Amino acid sequence: MDHLYTPWRKQYIEGHNPRPVCVFCFEPQLEDGPQNLLVHRGQAVYAILNRFPYTSGHLMIVPFAHLESLENLESATQVELVQLISHSVRVLRKVYKPDGFNIGANIGSAAGAGIAGHLHIHIVPRWGGDTNFMSSLGDTRVLPETLEETFQRLKDAWQDGV
Repeated sequence: MDHLYTPWRKQYIEGHNPRPVCVFCFEPQLEDGPQNLLVHRGQAVYAILNRFPYTSGHLMIVPFAHLESLENLESATQVELVQLISHSVRVLRKVYKPDGFNIGANIGSAAGAGIAGHLHIHIVPRWGGDTNFMSSLGDTRVLPETLEETFQRLKDAWQDGV
């Protein structure tokens, strides 16, 4: 029998958050790189990899402002948010060549937001048949590359200007 080890998910499964502050407020305070997985900084929003991705390339677009919902954002921030979503899709298409995308936000804990106090938009690349028995039966995702590899691939494509 083969074994698949995913030790980086242990903190998520156990609900462990070593940071006493909002992760979306904390990560931008660090220098950009594989340690914070922040791929791009804009004026009012940024793109960051999800530490517990559904698929390789799973990005989140996050406003710097600690606000819980879209309607609370300033108009200029809303515009930048949508523009960064569009650019992210272009980058992900170039790097991963997905068949489609899931793009959305869970607003409020009742809607499934894991971090309900800070708005974030998920961009998840999808491929035909990517929900396999591991996800369906084992509640486990199999990713073909590490987060550090994903970070570097996306960062390089971002700097190339797509």
